[in-house]
Amino acid sequence: RKMKAEKAAELMCVFPFVVKAFEMEIIPAERIVAQIGDTLTLTCNATGCASLSFSWRTQMDSPLGGKVSNHRTYSTLTMNPVSVVNSHSYLCTVLCDEKEKKEKSVEVELYSFPSDPIIEISPSLVAGEPATVICKIPDVYPSDRLEVLLKKDEHVLHQEEFSADDSTNTETKTVTYTFHPMAEDIGKEITCVARLPIADMDFAPKERTSSQKLNANFGPQNTVITASPGNSLMEGDSLNLICVTQSNPPAQIVWSKYLGEESIQHLLKNSVLSIPHVHFNDSGRYICEVINLVTNKTEEATVDIVIQGAPVITKLSIEPSTTVQEGENVSIQCSAESNPPPKIILRRKSDNADMQLYSARSILLPSVMFQNAGDYECVAENKFGSSKSEITLNVKYGPKNTMITVIPTAALKEGETVTMKCTSSGNPAPVISWKKKKATGEAEKISKNATLTIQNLKSEDLGLYECEAYNQFGKEEKAVKLYVQGLLEEPDQMIPLIIAFSSVAAVAVPAVAILIYVSRQAKINGSYSLVKALRLKV
Repeated sequence: RKMKAEKAAELMCVFPFVVKAFEMEIIPAERIVAQIGDTLTLTCNATGCASLSFSWRTQMDSPLGGKVSNHRTYSTLTMNPVSVVNSHSYLCTVLCDEKEKKEKSVEVELYSFPSDPIIEISPSLVAGEPATVICKIPDVYPSDRLEVLLKKDEHVLHQEEFSADDSTNTETKTVTYTFHPMAEDIGKEITCVARLPIADMDFAPKERTSSQKLNANFGPQNTVITASPGNSLMEGDSLNLICVTQSNPPAQIVWSKYLGEESIQHLLKNSVLSIPHVHFNDSGRYICEVINLVTNKTEEATVDIVIQGAPVITKLSIEPSTTVQEGENVSIQCSAESNPPPKIILRRKSDNADMQLYSARSILLPSVMFQNAGDYECVAENKFGSSKSEITLNVKYGPKNTMITVIPTAALKEGETVTMKCTSSGNPAPVISWKKKKATGEAEKISKNATLTIQNLKSEDLGLYECEAYNQFGKEEKAVKLYVQGLLEEPDQMIPLIIAFSSVAAVAVPAVAILIYVSRQAKINGSYSLVKALRLKV
């Protein structure tokens, strides 16, 4: 026997395939983990038999849920796609030469975790208002082993398990969480972490994540105005007002200025309001209004600007005009602006000692007279300096103070020269002319000059001479009379006595005669004598 066994062993070493026992195997062996939706093929192999037959079944004789394909030495069971009906123990039976039978089984365990979570966040989140995050985990199986975390960056917002779930098929599981995003949350990530931690099942991945950045609409809020170089400036400085706010999306900025009594002056739409050279009227309250068109919210910030400096005279006027007619009502007004407010003095320059025409801002001249004409000055001053401006009042009036001067003033002799000069004031300057009364009473114009000169005086030159001063606002007349007073007795000759009388008439009104008394008493005896004449001024 021993020799026979050794011989048989020797023959097997030389011819190893000559004698082989009937064997079978299932690939994969004993246990396989498959994902629902994938394709799974089970292979049953047999060796050591010339004639083989294969068959497949489940332990509970349920439907196979797959397609069987038999070949000479092997058989396959293909499940495409794998579904929950394939969660069985599959048994492969091999019959050799219709005599010997062998069986092996494999346990098919199923799961489904095919894709990353889906995060849904409202695209129009508003800071401070409720926001909902939805995390969906598609086609999970078994869902009772699912764990879900919601995180904001590394901070856990919400955690949920589905251990009480009794689903027998794949399901999309949803986790919903409501929170209040803040402005500082913008840019942070909301992460959904889904885990399927089945310890005795070998598959990967067992954890899937998805993230989405927060973009919450908010504001405007914390709106402030920065004034550069400051709130208090000197006139002529440059001013920049910068309005800064927190808003998402960026807010629309509108500048305006408060004018009082709820009146607003709209300026521009920009974050920066620039005034290159400030003036006193730029003082006041500025308003920056910011508007978020998405959140439909507005916010305002204000700043008070003070402009200081030396006075600037803004108005120096004469009403109704700088040129008026005597008798009109006249108002002279001066305005100036500065900060602090200016002290204003308005006066006529020639009235240095006349305090009656000093005024804070205006001078009223009811029924103005020609004496009120002249240069008026306005002086405005404060601690930063002073300003001065002048204006001229021109008063038009008719002739006044008309006078006649006769030269020489001593007694005249026949054949000498006499000069009569007429002067008058008025605005515009009066035109002066001379007339002489004829014996008929008519007046004859004899000169258009202010000075009338009679040379080689004769008796026919005696009589009444009239001076007329005229302009567009009126006229005034004066008269002087050259006449013979009488005859004086002289031993050698007779000389006519010529006396000059002067009278005045305002617009042809006769004047009172002036009597001349000759101090030297003369006896009239039929001869002429020349006596001293008197020069008159009226």
